[in-house]
Amino acid sequence: MIDLGVDVPAEKFVEVAKENNAVIVAASGLLTTTMPALKQTSLALKEAGFTVIVGGAPVTPEYAAEIKADGYAPDAGSAVTKAKELIKA
Repeated sequence: MIDLGVDVPAEKFVEVAKENNAVIVAASGLLTTTMPALKQTSLALKEAGFTVIVGGAPVTPEYAAEIKADGYAPDAGSAVTKAKELIKA
């Protein structure tokens, strides 16, 4: 796990994911104001070929689908389960 912190541009997620040979990238939005950036990040990662899981307090499964994420998880433990499902798929 790599914590990139807050206010990280989508391009940085892609750069770090490539540098670390990531297969899945998980991102969390904790406020509704972060949701547009979560969308930009998800789309950039998908365009770069990564599998994306999103979650966080304001995020719903419907929003995850809207932003083209591969999966939704309401919490970190569920994200692990979802990642395992996606790797097997």
